[in-house]
Amino acid sequence: MHHVGVLALDGVVPFELGIPARIFGAARDSAGNPLYAVTTCSVDGGPVRAEADYGLTVSRDASLLATVDTVVIPPSHDLGPIREEGRLPAALRSALDAVRPGTRIVGICTATYVLAAAGLLDHRPATTHWREADRLQRMFTTTRIDPDVLFVDDGDILTSAGVAAGIDLCLHLVRRDHGSQVANDVARSCVVPPWRDGGQAQYIQRPVPDATASGTAPTQAWALARLADPLTLADLAEHAHMSVRTFSRRFREETGTTPGQWLIRQRVDLARHHLETTDWPVDLVAHRCGFGSGVSLRQHLQAAIGVSPQAYRRTFRPTTVPAPASS
Repeated sequence: MHHVGVLALDGVVPFELGIPARIFGAARDSAGNPLYAVTTCSVDGGPVRAEADYGLTVSRDASLLATVDTVVIPPSHDLGPIREEGRLPAALRSALDAVRPGTRIVGICTATYVLAAAGLLDHRPATTHWREADRLQRMFTTTRIDPDVLFVDDGDILTSAGVAAGIDLCLHLVRRDHGSQVANDVARSCVVPPWRDGGQAQYIQRPVPDATASGTAPTQAWALARLADPLTLADLAEHAHMSVRTFSRRFREETGTTPGQWLIRQRVDLARHHLETTDWPVDLVAHRCGFGSGVSLRQHLQAAIGVSPQAYRRTFRPTTVPAPASS
């Protein structure tokens, strides 16, 4: 069983503190057995002041972090010298230094400050709440902060944007560990979407655009039904009755990503579904998803999740799969 250790700091935000236990705790295998154990600790094992009007009692101190497989640090509204000076208190630094090499470390929202101050994000990509992105970038100049995305997966170090983006990141980890079916079951249990398109850009100081005929949402739905076709930016703009330049601008404003990046992600997700649920040859999966060839699918899947189609299928395909549907 994969052991997740959650470190609660003074000023912890209760909503995000509860995300790891809720998401990982809902993950079950086909026999209904839990796939994760989640334990919460504080630096010294004592009570923790929450950002809300109550305190929290935990049963472990931060020595727990040296024994777990994944460390999750939720955000705090009382980071003090960490946020102001980029300096970790001695006890916290000692606890993080004791984490075993190869342990997966996750920072939710402003916990990215903690990871950066610990030197874990030097010359690496990361994200945080969009309100903190500029400040974080100024303080830690070698870290590549992306303020537009919901989360960043850099292998053993992962960071997320604020609040609900912590849910997105934890679901992503379940999906990475155990496949789409388990992650989707967790999402259903928690009554949240298994995947949210776009990034923080759609939330930065403006409302999400209405899905009206003048927006790009109808074109997104149109494209999703035609992923096998060789769609071009011009095709999308024509469907939306916009110029290519206007469509590209509006699309990024509404989704937080470019049309090309969005199409690739949708095709990769569809390919993963087919690899998990059918025994179709890789070339057929590539054709059904609009990649054109198995070589192209392999390149995009490797770039997106770091594995080949055959390796992904061996890991996540059920023992029995349906026969291919007729063309």
